[in-house]
Amino acid sequence: MSKDPSTQEDQSDAKERRARGEFVRGVSGFRHAIGDADFPAAPGRFHLFVALNCPWCHRVTLARNVLGLQDSITMDVAFPNRTDKDDQADPNLWEFAPDRLATLTGKPLPECTAETGTGNALRLAKQIYQAEGSTEQSVPILYDKIARRIVNNESAEIIRMLDRTAEALGSSIPRADRVRLYPDAPTQRAEIDGLNDLIYTTINNGAYKAGFSSDQAIYTAAFDAYFDTLARLDNLLSDGRPFLTGQDFTEADLRLFPTLYRHDPVYYVRMKLNGARIIDYPHVWRWLCRVYALPGIADAGSLVHCRQGYFGRSWNGVVPKGPFKPMAYPDAYEHPSLA
Repeated sequence: MSKDPSTQEDQSDAKERRARGEFVRGVSGFRHAIGDADFPAAPGRFHLFVALNCPWCHRVTLARNVLGLQDSITMDVAFPNRTDKDDQADPNLWEFAPDRLATLTGKPLPECTAETGTGNALRLAKQIYQAEGSTEQSVPILYDKIARRIVNNESAEIIRMLDRTAEALGSSIPRADRVRLYPDAPTQRAEIDGLNDLIYTTINNGAYKAGFSSDQAIYTAAFDAYFDTLARLDNLLSDGRPFLTGQDFTEADLRLFPTLYRHDPVYYVRMKLNGARIIDYPHVWRWLCRVYALPGIADAGSLVHCRQGYFGRSWNGVVPKGPFKPMAYPDAYEHPSLA
């Protein structure tokens, strides 16, 4: 199992740390890969189960889109709120419920689907795991429709294997025009790995450390590290480079984007990360707008799902309406000059 700190959190003393009020992310249990003997790369063979409010799923939907795999990898989308306390199965489970009403809109969310990947029309993501004797219940899930098995449920590994096997999976984008998220050059990989470690620890997972930890000192440390890294990234981008490692969009950009996409409209309030907005970091803001403008990026996520999922699960279920200054989101991401 991978020990990469940008893939999973250190699990030492996890029970005691949680008892002290620290948010400790668990470890994904399915770590096979497309290309293994049991899971050969082929168009139409694989399926994704995701929730559009989940930033870890957002990594995967971003990779699917920028690599041109929308037509060759099918996908089901869970409702952003999980099951409630009165559910016949259990509370807090990801549910495929296309007819469920969102409190934010008063209507079903058009992106939500029934479960189609297993062929069994299951209601809960948990049931996909139960079929393999697992008690896990998280998304994303990469599923093999031929073998009828879970391939992998670790987002960092899924995006890398999609990048590696995009051609064999049937990408609709010619190789010459397709991004390479994790290029072969050792120097580029070393730079991406270093950024991934920093971004995962202080930004991706750091947002959850701040928002979901109940210890003031742990929250403060996560808050400070988060904004220290934003300042560091703003300085990195101040030399005019379009992306984090230079001229090319890579895995480092893809992994940073989901958290910063959520920051101003969601995390600023929900994760208690109210030190500043992304729009207050001009170079990072322009980077965020630049990434948002890339083909496939805007369609890979939904701030309606994000707002519904994060605030709709709060104690009263009320979803904030804003922000609307300087402009409603995500429309603001089409205006780099706002910063």
